[in-house]
Order: sequence, then structure tokens, then C-alpha cells
Amino acid sequence: MKGSIVIVCLFILGVVCGFLDLLPEFLLTGNYSIYALCALMVCVGMTLGHDKDIIKKFRSLDPKMAALPLMTITGTLVGCAIISLFMSNRSLSDCMAVGSGFGYYSLSSIFITEYKGAEMGTIALLSNILREMSALLLAPLFVRYFGKLAPIAAGGATSLDTTLPAVAKFSGKDFLVLSMFHGAVIDFSVPFLVRFFCTF
Repeated sequence: MKGSIVIVCLFILGVVCGFLDLLPEFLLTGNYSIYALCALMVCVGMTLGHDKDIIKKFRSLDPKMAALPLMTITGTLVGCAIISLFMSNRSLSDCMAVGSGFGYYSLSSIFITEYKGAEMGTIALLSNILREMSALLLAPLFVRYFGKLAPIAAGGATSLDTTLPAVAKFSGKDFLVLSMFHGAVIDFSVPFLVRFFCTF
């Protein structure tokens, strides 16, 4: 959660600097977000590639449990489609693009800013940070009322890293490999789904 708070503070700092015209012109006119996006993609690849045992861990999964990422993706997108019915100022594709971040706020917000502008990028950033923080803070309630898979699904892409300690504590260490698999699959899906809904 500390990382999320830092991200929000940096975002607010950026807004204040932009509002007060404290930034040099080249930073505002240059297309620097695409470079940040490329750097993020490299970091995700390095993180997954660094764990030499990740394939062995994934092979040990129960095949039924391996469907959890698909269920999380489907549930999130269905929820976004339903919410879009009550938002007259946002299209279905807007809502689906924001939901397709699955908690991966840094990557999804940059993509959405590139395709749909700063306002939608900001909405994506805050929405996905809220998802991560909810998964962290409400994990014990999720386990109590919805079962041990609930914190993993709620965490979305963050179940690979940020929310993994919460899964270990409240769902149990037996669910760690599943949580990592779930997060890795959803991490991989984010750039494809966000881009698809941004251009839909």
C-alpha cells in the first residue's frame, strides 16, 4: 500500500507542477510517456524471466485453478459493462479500457492516456490504484465472505507482487503459486486488452 500512496503523491505533484507552469516546455510537448511505457514492458519481462523456477511452479497447479485468471478477466469486464449502463458521459469502450488495467495502474494509465487523453488516463490511474488498495485492505473480509480465492481475484494483476503478502496471510501459503500464476497471466493480458478497448 505504501507504493500506491507514493504513486498518488507523485501524480499530485505532477498535476501541481503542470498547473503552476513549473515544467520546461520540452517535457510537455515531447512524447515521453511512450518511452516510460516501453521501459515498464521491459521491467515486466525481466521480472518474469528472472524467476527460473516459474514454469515448474505453474506446472504444479491444479488445472481447475488455472482457469482463475480467465474468470477474473471475465468478471471484471462484465462488471465494467454493467457500470457503463449508468454512466451517460462514458462509453462502453471507455469503461472496459479502464477495467482492463486490472490494478496495473502504471502500465494501463499510460496506455489509456496515449489513446484517450489525460482525463481518461487519470481515471484509469485512480481506479486501478483503488482496486489494489481495496484488495490489500479488505483481504480478510474477502476471505471471510467470498472464500480464499477472493483476494487473488480482487488483486488482479497485483496478485503477482503487491498483494501477494495479503494472499499469504489471509488465504494461506498454499495459494501463493496460484496467486503468482494469476498475476502473471493478467499482467500479460493488460497491454493487449487495454489497447483493444482503446481502439474499439
